[in-house]
Amino acid sequence: MHEPGPPRTTSVGEPVELAPRSPDPDGTYRWTVRDAPADSDLSPGDGPDPDATGPPSSATAVEDEEPSTADASSAVLRAGETGRGDDPVVHLAPDAPGTYVLALDAPDGVHRQRVRVFPDERREAAIRVSADDLAVEEGEVDRVSLLWPHNENRLALDHAERDGDEWVASVRVPPGRHGYGFVPNGDRSAAVHGECEVPGPGRPRLSLDATVVEADEPGDDGGSDRLRLTAAVEPAPAVDEVERGGDPDALDATFLVDDRDADPETVAAVESRADGRTLTVPLDDLPESVRIHAVPRGERYGAAETVRIETGGTDANSEGGVDDAVAVADPNPTPEWAESPTVYEVFVRSFAGDTLPTTFREIERRVEYLEHLGVDALWLTPVLASPTEHGYHVTDYDDTAADLGSREAFESLVDACHDAGIRVIFDLVINHTSRDHPAFQLHSAGVDAYADHYRRTDGAADVTGIDWAELGEGDMPDYYFEWGRIPNLNYDSPTVREWLLGVVDEWAGVVDGFRADVAWGVPHGFWKEVADRVPDDVLLLDETIPHDPFYGEGEFHRHYDTSLYETLRAVGAGEAPADAVETALARGEWLGFDDPASQMRYVENHDEDRYLAEHGRAALRAAAAVTFTLPGAPMIYAGQERGNETYRGPIRWHDGDNGLTEFHRRLAALREAEPLLRDGAVRFDDRAADARVVEGDAERVLAYERTPPADGAADGGDADRDPLLVVANFAEASATVAVPDGVEADLFGGDEEILGASDASDDEAEDGETRIEVDAVAVLR
Repeated sequence: MHEPGPPRTTSVGEPVELAPRSPDPDGTYRWTVRDAPADSDLSPGDGPDPDATGPPSSATAVEDEEPSTADASSAVLRAGETGRGDDPVVHLAPDAPGTYVLALDAPDGVHRQRVRVFPDERREAAIRVSADDLAVEEGEVDRVSLLWPHNENRLALDHAERDGDEWVASVRVPPGRHGYGFVPNGDRSAAVHGECEVPGPGRPRLSLDATVVEADEPGDDGGSDRLRLTAAVEPAPAVDEVERGGDPDALDATFLVDDRDADPETVAAVESRADGRTLTVPLDDLPESVRIHAVPRGERYGAAETVRIETGGTDANSEGGVDDAVAVADPNPTPEWAESPTVYEVFVRSFAGDTLPTTFREIERRVEYLEHLGVDALWLTPVLASPTEHGYHVTDYDDTAADLGSREAFESLVDACHDAGIRVIFDLVINHTSRDHPAFQLHSAGVDAYADHYRRTDGAADVTGIDWAELGEGDMPDYYFEWGRIPNLNYDSPTVREWLLGVVDEWAGVVDGFRADVAWGVPHGFWKEVADRVPDDVLLLDETIPHDPFYGEGEFHRHYDTSLYETLRAVGAGEAPADAVETALARGEWLGFDDPASQMRYVENHDEDRYLAEHGRAALRAAAAVTFTLPGAPMIYAGQERGNETYRGPIRWHDGDNGLTEFHRRLAALREAEPLLRDGAVRFDDRAADARVVEGDAERVLAYERTPPADGAADGGDADRDPLLVVANFAEASATVAVPDGVEADLFGGDEEILGASDASDDEAEDGETRIEVDAVAVLR
């Protein structure tokens, strides 16, 4: 089936890509408009603008005047960038709020695609940088580029203008705190970095509850039993003065029935029964299987939650059943093994140490160490053929790197991990290939079959200094940053989509999960197809920087927690107090993340400097303890636990820090033993707020409670278990902390560290307190 996937949501000014699934490169595809909002330039019967191709250019820069509707740059519907005569992939840049309905005429029939568009969220702002701050002599500045996620980190796409003693970029972006770089002459080493703060509310969050209303219940108006979906919509928390919370009374929900599951008349009938945050539908009016999406909305909109409704009898193994006649389930559930795993990342070519070359066999010989450490999942940096040490320049998706070993040797490593109870996560690099990949070489050499494999762009955007061999004006390879050796693949091409879906299929049968490199550079629609395609027990982990909740919308199960990462770095450097961790978690909610357990928590990885080298051993131990005592998936980057200070250097096996290794092992063991550390809620009030530092640096001490989740469903049925109070100390010296009385034990440090009030040295000891000496962390029951 070439159906284009679920209904999509976006806002005015934020383009969305639409594409057939399971594409047939030899098939013919046509997109036409069935309906559009009255204020849109699109009309029924329209197809893509024949003068506009490819994704719309950056929408961040403020134009001096409104573009003409005849200007191709303002086209609302654009064909994909290919040499084809049909329109397999299109890009909708909505110009008015409302619902757009498009039809895809595909080889297997006509499919409907709806796009629900919310009002424009962008606001005008000016980013200013003093000319004196640029590390370039005044007369040597040819251009200053704005580099940030809002232009997909493309250098020389958006430019700042000189205004007196400043360089100024006028932009339109949504509310929030947006990191940027001003890059002189395309040289990132000379960039000036900062944050642009745009006032406004965060995104609302939503959770769905399903019940069956029986026909004979009091107040029922007769008829059949009904399914009732109730959306609990929460406003974003107030993170700081710039990013304020929203008004709960102004929030609502939009319910969208999946067009793949019902005809348009049934879809309209079901959706018409929505009443604010509630959708109540007679069971007789529902298809046997239907997916319903609910989108939170207010001044801004948020990520959708989706449920699958099965009527006509429940599966005995189905979770979420609400009645004998109805089952409700998550269509993209997190694999059970991946709900809260301890992840261990290995930079493959340094793992065997500084003498032996690393191979799959050498990693396999060290699986016993991973088992000893308490690791649940092993993430390997790329193992496919590549000319680079790091492996992110792939030259063959079907074969492993020769220096690491054969595919059989890789599968032996996977089997050894499975025997030890460890899952394997594969680094999936499909935003780009190496320019040494045969596909790019044939593309560059003009072989017709490869003409559409890679994106091309204007030569004015090139900052690499590479001689691109007398290419035409718009024929320069497209890439991010100055990554001239890894050109971007073209997802407008059905051939490329078919190729890369095949890559996913091939390795999904071997490994247990995928970490998606540069996930933000691959279209959302493709990731939604991947999520529906892989087996249910395969984990999908995104690398999205910065934090973005929409990659959790039927796409990825786990996400890089860049908010906590940045905060732990700032705390380690002494640039923020330890209690800034509370703000980091609130920021995740402000961005629109509903489930804190969906985050992967980390202090370093293969792209970052070592925390130990920058902030010291004491701060590293506290930061690691925070990642292990918050909900989500804690991640250890190989060498973090051995005292490595070089970010990709060989693991310190013979001269490593065994004390630090034991510290991480105990964290993993405690997390495994205590369900509340994996599944509980996080609170910074009550006992946590009452904790006070008696001796030590109060700015370096953090306290929070892990309590049973609100639904009472802690792992292992431990909903009645006593809360745990976590106290972390980032300082070099230990701290004496007074906590509310009633503490029985320090589950991490041991009973010997707990002092009764009468034993404390402080003359101002208060009744109802217990004193505890905290080195790096205490976990108190």
